[in-house]
Parts: sequence; C-alpha cells; structure tokens
Amino acid sequence: MRHIVQPGPPASERIQWVEARGRAFSFTLKAGLPLLEAARLGFAAQGFVGGTLNMRSGALGPFAYVMPALSTTGENAAFYSDPFRSSGVTRLNVAAMTLGERDGAPYFHCHGLWTEADGRAGGGHILPEETLVAEPFTVEAFGLDGAIFTAEHDGETNFKLFGPVPSPPGRATANARAFALRLRPNQDLAGALESFCAERGIARAKLRGGVGSIIGARFADGRAVEPFATEMAVRAGAIARRTDGALRAELDVALVDYLGGIAEGRLSRGDNPVLMTMELLLEVLG
Repeated sequence: MRHIVQPGPPASERIQWVEARGRAFSFTLKAGLPLLEAARLGFAAQGFVGGTLNMRSGALGPFAYVMPALSTTGENAAFYSDPFRSSGVTRLNVAAMTLGERDGAPYFHCHGLWTEADGRAGGGHILPEETLVAEPFTVEAFGLDGAIFTAEHDGETNFKLFGPVPSPPGRATANARAFALRLRPNQDLAGALESFCAERGIARAKLRGGVGSIIGARFADGRAVEPFATEMAVRAGAIARRTDGALRAELDVALVDYLGGIAEGRLSRGDNPVLMTMELLLEVLG
C-alpha cells in the first residue's frame, strides 16, 4: 500500500474517536452571510454547536479556496497553494463540511468540487474567512451532542488539524448513536472503518460526514489518480455486514489532486491510505 513519510513520529493511537449522540436534519443557508456564520446559525437553531454538513448544490460568492500542493520547505509532507479568489457566483457540485472549533471560535473544514462563474471546473479546500453564501440553498446536516471537532496541533503531520474531543451534553434532541473519528496517516480508509466497527460490534453504519485527504486514489472501476496530494470529500458511505459475516465499507468520494485533476467515484478497498487526516462521522444503524 502507498505510504508517505510524515515529518513527525507517528502517534500510537491511529484512530482518534469519541462516542456521542447525534441527529440528522436539513436547513437553508441564508444568502449574504459568510458561509461559516450561515452554517453556525443553522446548527445553533437545532441546539447543536457542531457536526457535519453535506452540500449537493449551492451558490457561493465571493468565493475563496486553496488547492493541495507540494511542500517547498520540507516541514510538511504536502502543503496547500496560495489562495484563489472568484468574485462571481461559484456553483457547488458537491461539498462536505466538518463544523467545529478553532482557537475557541466556530470554524469549519470543507472540501468540494464546483464550477466557477467563467465555467471552469475546480475543487479544493474552501476558506471560511472569505466565502459568502450568494443565494439561499438547502443542505443536509448531522449535529453532534457530546463531542466536537477541535483544531489542535498534530506533531505527526506538523499541521493544526480537526480531531474529535468530548464536550458537555447540550440542549439538542439527539437520539442516534454516533462516533466522531479522525483517521491518522497511512492507513487504508475502508479497512480502518471496517476494523473500527468490527471491534465495537457494529453491524451497520452510515457515514454522515467525511473530509480529508488520501494518497492519490484507486477506484473500484479500475481508474487511478497518481498525484499523491489530494483534497477529498465523501459523497456517501456505508458499512454493512455481508452474508459471509465480514464487514464491507463502500465509499463514494469526490477529490482534486495537486495538479488540478478531478475525480469522482467509488473507492476500492484496501488501497486508499490516508495522506494527512480523515474526519468521519458514523451514525450507528445496527
């Protein structure tokens, strides 16, 4: 399996996780607001501080983002580009967001694919500070109660990364069993999820969020992405027990690589290792 050497020593705990409660809901992002504030308000209205948000369409503008890039200093295994900015309306094709906290304030980590005002297809990491909602649009969300994704320095990758930590129960109604996860580098995405569920007796689960990066990509239909640095959003995912008793994870994703290549589809199992991090939110169904 592909492997990228990170600048720091690997942490002994390869999956950072917190068990919590959660609930799925939908809401409309308000036009004219920064994307971060519009998301925060939607979660707060349901009694949640954070969770995950999935966008299947939508209009943003002004719009700012970065793409994956090579590291020029050697301080990181890969880095990100200078910011790109678009003053027109950018139309989202798909995006996944983790809403949490950084330095004690609301913050998000969001990857997606889109079409800019000039018709150019693009993708990458949306910048919270410079992106506004251009037109109201409806999104699917999953709120977390008892856990929150918090940005902390990670010695292995030398980045400040989201990871789940316990939080006091809030006022939200949250009846679903859920796990907030962060996968560390160089472990297969599907394999890690299958092992995690097997160890806890989980026979069926649905992915309610997924933001991170993998080392290139291998798809179930035989396609491959060779450039190693990517930014990825999980479009849909599920883990279920097969008739032979084994668990199987099926993950549909969208990503952009550091050369600007865009790819979408179902990942193959066993050959898609995490590059820097992978934030995931599992709803337990059985």
